[in-house]
Amino acid sequence: MKILIHSLNYAPEVTGIGRYTGEMAEWLAARGHEVRVVCAPPYYPEWRVREGYSAWHYAREARCGVEIWRCPLYVPRYPTGMRRLLHLASFALSSFPVMLRQALWKPDLVFVVEPPLFCAPGAWLAARLGGGKCWLHVQDLEVDAAFRLGLLPGWLRSIAGAVERWIMRRFDRVSSISASMCARLREKGIQGVFLFPNWADLERMQFDAEGGRRIRDELGLGEDDFLCLYAGNMAEKQGLEIALEAAACLPDVRFLLCGEGPRKQALMEKAGARGLRNVEFWPLQPEMRLPALLSAADAHLVVQRRDAADLVMPSKLVNIMAVGGAAVVTADEETELGRLSRCNPPCVLRCAPEDAQALAEAIRRLREDERLRQALGAAAREYVREHLSREKVLARWEKEAMACLDGF
Repeated sequence: MKILIHSLNYAPEVTGIGRYTGEMAEWLAARGHEVRVVCAPPYYPEWRVREGYSAWHYAREARCGVEIWRCPLYVPRYPTGMRRLLHLASFALSSFPVMLRQALWKPDLVFVVEPPLFCAPGAWLAARLGGGKCWLHVQDLEVDAAFRLGLLPGWLRSIAGAVERWIMRRFDRVSSISASMCARLREKGIQGVFLFPNWADLERMQFDAEGGRRIRDELGLGEDDFLCLYAGNMAEKQGLEIALEAAACLPDVRFLLCGEGPRKQALMEKAGARGLRNVEFWPLQPEMRLPALLSAADAHLVVQRRDAADLVMPSKLVNIMAVGGAAVVTADEETELGRLSRCNPPCVLRCAPEDAQALAEAIRRLREDERLRQALGAAAREYVREHLSREKVLARWEKEAMACLDGF
């Protein structure tokens, strides 16, 4: 197949959408497909374009058998609601002529990743002009999330919802990363939604006892010290203030918050103001250190605000499960995250969202029950092996893409 991927985020970003899109493109190229990508320079989750790339110029490169076109965009240092809209719109506008040019390549399939939905019209037009099929993949239900989190004024909701539904119905295929998000798309009138979850590379993401000990040594932790880790983006939808409140309740537990994001500085200031000596912040770690970092923790935090439930799916959880980590998820029981706590056997420990006491109690329970930690970790690893391994997920998508080209 000749596959054109349109995605705001792409490798070498090591977290979130960029990592998954990069792994997908390179896997397809290794399978013998011709793959081109139109994307932005790497900037996430730091919200700062990385050294060696430019936010203001077009560029072209090759990476692992994939041809890549980088398009300029506006990257706000502090992404408020309106600044985020400008950020997304700037990439949609700058990448539009590049996508039209790619139509001359006549791709068999144009695969566009949301967010941003702003890119969907250009991807759809490129597919139609090139005579190919068009596929929309929803990583975040960004329109719903923006209103629930208060990033956009409520009076825009009906207009934005109508535009979203109209655009989505134009595509030959629509997919999303969780059963709950697929159900929400069906509620919007989208038919035949394909479940295309985020995955784990089980060859790379394995428990690393030696690396974990090195990380703990860097933190000055002994064998009996209990480490609770949050690794990922620090933005509004996580509501990480709850982790600081839990830390205040558990002075004998060490908390490591590792990553970048627009809320990080405010979180650091709050932790300092409260005198939380058991909380430490680290920058985003190199990808090669991720298995060791995850292996160092006794418990993992997967924190999400209630109003973001089932609108976004934390990608960090798959890697936590892959290394056999014991995760505490803040989610209502009926949500996608909540359902993982009801598997047989359970894969995670659930507590109510936005409830610091409940979170602290869940962490305390894991600290006091090593057998529970081991059982959760073993079940999580097996769940990923059975359902979310990279080879299985991408092979299933490849088969579905071929069926899409054959007219279903």
